[in-house]
Amino acid sequence: MRHLTEIRWHGRGGQGAKTAALLLADVAFQAGKHVQGFPEYGPERMGAPITAYDRISDNEIRVHSNIYDPDFVAVVDDTLLYSVDVTEGLKPDGGILVNTRKPKEEILPLLKGYPGRVYIIDAHKVSMETLGQYFPNTPMLAAMVKISEVMDIDVFLREMESSLQHKFARKPEVLEGNLKALRLALEEVVQCQ
Repeated sequence: MRHLTEIRWHGRGGQGAKTAALLLADVAFQAGKHVQGFPEYGPERMGAPITAYDRISDNEIRVHSNIYDPDFVAVVDDTLLYSVDVTEGLKPDGGILVNTRKPKEEILPLLKGYPGRVYIIDAHKVSMETLGQYFPNTPMLAAMVKISEVMDIDVFLREMESSLQHKFARKPEVLEGNLKALRLALEEVVQCQ
């Protein structure tokens, strides 16, 4: 793992990008990491573009600012590729994860020639198969942990199960669906380049 990993999340209000970023920070903290997880607020409303961030490290984090040059970027809604420069500042030795149903041939030209690793996942398919509804943040969270290697996958799954058990104590059917979504996402994420 890198000394410090910085992740930027792009999504739309209501899709769970902020929740995914905060949950990743919480789970990494429970696993013994030093973390920061925070959204960037503006005039957000349902469907409006939002940004959230994570910093994860084995060492104390001393920087307290937005993330301008992330190691990884998660794009929860591929329509943002047409209106937001999601690759801005993205380090070439990092990677970008895009939730899409489109083939890589349609996605790659929208990334402004980004030379780093590009990953895609159909979070819609994963969430519909496992949750019966479209919640892209759960599959995106697992896929981001896999591609960024910010923590061991088994530790991630264990900590997520613990966190979700607490969150969904009265809805065990939701717990199992989320755990299945995490596991399936780890299998479904693919590298394009």
